[in-house]
Amino acid sequence: MAERALRVLLDGTPLLGDRTGIGRYTASLAEELASMSDVDMRAVAFTLRGWRRLRYVLPHGARARGMPVAARMLRKAWLRSTFPPIELFAGRADVVHGTNFVLPGAVRAAGVLTIHDLAFLDAPGELPPSDRELPELVRRGAARADVICTPTAAVADAVATRLDVDRGKVVVTPLGVDAAWFTGRPPDEPMRERLGLPERYLLFVGAAGPRKGMDWLLKAHAAAEDLPPLVFSGPGPAPGTPRSRRLGYLSERDLHNVMAGAAALVLPSRDEGFGLPVLEALASDVPVVCSDIPALREISGGFARLAPYGEVDALIAALREAVAESPLASRSVERRAHAASFTWRRTAETTLAAYRQATER
Repeated sequence: MAERALRVLLDGTPLLGDRTGIGRYTASLAEELASMSDVDMRAVAFTLRGWRRLRYVLPHGARARGMPVAARMLRKAWLRSTFPPIELFAGRADVVHGTNFVLPGAVRAAGVLTIHDLAFLDAPGELPPSDRELPELVRRGAARADVICTPTAAVADAVATRLDVDRGKVVVTPLGVDAAWFTGRPPDEPMRERLGLPERYLLFVGAAGPRKGMDWLLKAHAAAEDLPPLVFSGPGPAPGTPRSRRLGYLSERDLHNVMAGAAALVLPSRDEGFGLPVLEALASDVPVVCSDIPALREISGGFARLAPYGEVDALIAALREAVAESPLASRSVERRAHAASFTWRRTAETTLAAYRQATER
């Protein structure tokens, strides 16, 4: 008799709205899990009004469920207990996966929690008012979870130490790189005109929050007028300077082209759990400059120029080296091969192994 498919209930709330790193992680994981014959995947959204949109953004055949309760109320309830249990709204499951720091309450299902980084502990004052209780919520979820997933070993070690959990229940599930990043072409002239792109530019991709090192980057850029202009792509506000251009949130297709045309990608983060734009730039054969922090050291694999966080002269030197890089002297094949080793299929396979480990605990 064939083994019954593992019933997985995924927090699909990050699929709603503009997708940054966590949204893309959740979408790609859902896509791969939905294609696996030994997984019966459903997704649930924690939102009072918007959960019905979930059915339109899930992979074909995946079922959407909703908890028609405000997320703020659910979080307050889950700080105290596991009530209301997610099965009450979404049916029975073998595994409940909190994809975005919060582990939903459950009665019988094993709990798997993804913790992407520890920025909420490093700088709790930078959290929006709606996330004021997030540190305690994550601590409780981490203690209750049967397995914790992290995108890098650097985060896994930090989670075990700082949240005081058994390192044996923390599993590294690295993110992946979509194949389209390997075939991107620099913007043509009509696209340059439409987006207002300069001929050469340094690119930052992401939501420019406090932990992304914008002050450091702007100081370095202002002190080195020979560097190309800065271009910012991502949701929300971005710094405005005479030598910068804010593109806002771009479609995937536009972002592939904008990345491929960059003189270098710069990710000057103070805190980072993975740093997906680093791998996407390497896949696009674009030089990378990023801060010398554990997660970025780990995923860049020696193919990025690293600058100690906050050191202006070091960042200037790294950026100058990157934009002066000769294509003939680059390690194009090696860095693209490094990026190609990160696949969403591997993300799903390592996550599925985490689910099975959780059900055995």
